[in-house]
Amino acid sequence: SRVLPDEFKACQVERLAPYFQQVRRSLAALAPNARHNPRIVLLSPGPYNATYFEQAFLAQYLGYMLVEGADLTVREGCVYLKTLGGLHRVDVILRRLSDDFCDPLELRADSALGVPGLLQAVREGNVAVANALGTGVVQSAALLPFLPGICRALLGEELKMPSVETWWCGEPRVLAHVLATLPEMVIKPALPTGRTEPTFGDALDATALEALRARLRANPSAYVAQKRATLSTTPLWEHGELQPRRLLLRTFLVAEIADSSNASQSQAQSQSSSSSSPPASSGEAGYRMMPGGLGVVAARDQRHDISIERGAASQDTWVLSNGPVSTLSLLRPAGAPVELSRGGGDLPSRVADNLFWLGRYMERADAMTRLARTATQRLPDGPEPSDTLVAALRAQARVAAVTFSNANPKKRDTFGVLCALIFDAETQGSLVDALRSIHRAARAIRDRLSSDTWRIITALDQEMRDAETWAAAVNTTGDVSALLDRVVALLAALSGLVMDSMSRGPGWRFLEMGRRLERALSLAVTIDVTLTVAHPAEPFVLEAILEAADSAITYRRRYLASLHAAPVLDLLLADPTNPRSIVFQLAALLEHVVKLPHMPGRSRDGIETGLAQGADTLLSRIEEISVQRLAEVDPDQRRPALAERMAELLRELPALSNALTESYLNHAIQARQLAQEPVVRAGTAT
Repeated sequence: SRVLPDEFKACQVERLAPYFQQVRRSLAALAPNARHNPRIVLLSPGPYNATYFEQAFLAQYLGYMLVEGADLTVREGCVYLKTLGGLHRVDVILRRLSDDFCDPLELRADSALGVPGLLQAVREGNVAVANALGTGVVQSAALLPFLPGICRALLGEELKMPSVETWWCGEPRVLAHVLATLPEMVIKPALPTGRTEPTFGDALDATALEALRARLRANPSAYVAQKRATLSTTPLWEHGELQPRRLLLRTFLVAEIADSSNASQSQAQSQSSSSSSPPASSGEAGYRMMPGGLGVVAARDQRHDISIERGAASQDTWVLSNGPVSTLSLLRPAGAPVELSRGGGDLPSRVADNLFWLGRYMERADAMTRLARTATQRLPDGPEPSDTLVAALRAQARVAAVTFSNANPKKRDTFGVLCALIFDAETQGSLVDALRSIHRAARAIRDRLSSDTWRIITALDQEMRDAETWAAAVNTTGDVSALLDRVVALLAALSGLVMDSMSRGPGWRFLEMGRRLERALSLAVTIDVTLTVAHPAEPFVLEAILEAADSAITYRRRYLASLHAAPVLDLLLADPTNPRSIVFQLAALLEHVVKLPHMPGRSRDGIETGLAQGADTLLSRIEEISVQRLAEVDPDQRRPALAERMAELLRELPALSNALTESYLNHAIQARQLAQEPVVRAGTAT
């Protein structure tokens, strides 16, 4: 309509906007207690779902927030959207998630996609779900054979659109007919009890047919049989020519809820009815059908079972009108003014959480890669410095014992341990695991990342996938160093894109806070393992730590070639001008914390200030330390002051991370406050 507006107008294509306008009205009318301007969200299984692109487009078009189960929480019988600005009450959920995945407390316990407690909130009348939970039962294939009779009994008329001929195998006469004509049948499960693919009789050989007959005889009531339908075809332009493709048409209906004053009644009844099958007493005027649809066009090798998950394409289907069509559009006109916005308090906490951990995994991988590269290059310097660096790398990886599933079994020496910590995908905390965590966190927020950023993340993931294939054959430190050089370069490119390309909103702040916390924590772990005890080969260890912390050039410029613990500690621990020092990370963290969105309904001496005070106190303690005192060695060749300070950092930094998570990402503090406030349930104050 924008590229060829005149041609599109001449086609007289029915517009879809009036249909979606009714969708908006119907969903708003379902809000509990006829709430004015209800908050409506679209609940999606997430980006791994085959139709996620549809869900994202639909949410944007309707003006609803696209959420996943992790974005919602149930508190005191009400559903809330978790955002950086606090918890926001949700009134209506447009569900694109299968029924049994919606609530792991009462339905599938293994579901990570749902909202714990959602069913209880629905029972109490505090949220409406469309389509209502349980309406998936109408998709049971077992109902199809009985629909004509049901229609005659309830409506006194025949079906306007008959279904494909279907037989329920639970009747002996029907079972005998199905068994006799099995090659012509399509066998499906009678009830939606899981993902069971249809079985096409004409695709089975004699042995498979006999096995299918045995299953049908053993449990006939669990199956239905359908006569194989001849699917329509449509021309498709491919490789410079028209080719025929099988076609399915997806059509859509919405219930027309005309009287919003009856919303409470219709919502209460929607708990046992689909929004597309509303109760007659709720003021509804029937149904509106979308004047269009989605054509699912089969892939080249698909004959019968057409599915987007198996490569089918989704195409718009137009309905042409014989007369003028509506000009109504829900899309913003090309020249319409746009309201300026620089907010960010409505950023979902799930997105902020993934950005926070993306930052942490980026820094964890960077610290491990640099330390592993330094340890690999220092192997010829002797066992003590290399063993010390490997111990630091193991501490970075949080690995108590090293496995060798991907490392060369002939190598059980220091080099073999290094290879295991780098390549072993079975070892949680290895470098491969950290890089995969980067990809996993980034995939969850793909729509928030630029194309260049995603290319770097994909390159990192591919680099380590390739490395796994030759990890067992690695024989030289040069090969490992070359790989780690490439990973360092890619991680540096990723950090540079984050700094140069992301707008300085709350999302960027959470990513940066994750980076700063993890960089400080990684360096504290390294110092704690390597310098709290003096080594005979300490100059080698000091040089290696400076190189791993990317601070060797700065040290040499200041102190030339003389290596001593005190100046190294000053540079890595207390120098506010060194972007790799711990005090620099704490100062940057404090700067971000004080600029986080303020939680509504809470004084500034609440959790926001408490977080800032915690970061400020830790920063002040580091700034006040004497590095000369930290570098002092007792008769047992230990540095007790340094060990005490590192223990404090290793205790307080995770505590800051937990407080940040509890305040802004899990909303545990605000949830405790909600528990003390009166809640309106189904029109009654309690």
